[in-house]
Amino acid sequence: MSDPVNNLPANLRAARVAETEGKILRAATELFVRDGYTGTTLTAVAAHAAVGTRTVYVRFGTKAALLKRAVDVAFAGDTARVAVHERDWFVRAGTAPTAAERIAALAGGSRQMMGRVGDLLAVALQAAATEPDLAAAAQAGREATRDNIAAFWTKMADDGLLPPGADMTWLTDTGALLVHAETYLLARHMHGWTLDAYERWLITSFTTLCAAIT
Repeated sequence: MSDPVNNLPANLRAARVAETEGKILRAATELFVRDGYTGTTLTAVAAHAAVGTRTVYVRFGTKAALLKRAVDVAFAGDTARVAVHERDWFVRAGTAPTAAERIAALAGGSRQMMGRVGDLLAVALQAAATEPDLAAAAQAGREATRDNIAAFWTKMADDGLLPPGADMTWLTDTGALLVHAETYLLARHMHGWTLDAYERWLITSFTTLCAAIT
């Protein structure tokens, strides 16, 4: 028997596939956060998403791959394959006319990401201890964060918003630690910070960094 999805026009087929992926990712996110990595199965995700178990296996293959995709989508805010440095908020952080506006854009975008991904990322970081693919993804995320912050400071310097001779390595290393998701999770756990508190702290910290080199 032919697959009715495969018989659809290409645009409708793509929409149906995207819709199914969205259902699976929403179900997976809910179960991973509620039941943890060990307590979540692909069969349970399929049932929660009201799709066939085979659909989940064919689309994602492994539980680790499903969690990684769910984390990626939570970071981005949607399923579009658009990197963080190409997102509107990060573009504003590199093009706004003043340093204060750029810092506000960076802090606001970071706050939005943490609001979407915080709980799920905590699960992924715990699972990384036994899942090499998740450990590799976590390390890639750390490196990408540093690269993005390096680009942020480089653009600030190129546009004359930093003094000549600013220590770009120090700014990059310090800024990357500030915005990294694991820092947010630590602050939330240790200090009970809300997202508002985290955003204010980022603005204050990045502003202080700028003042320290002037």
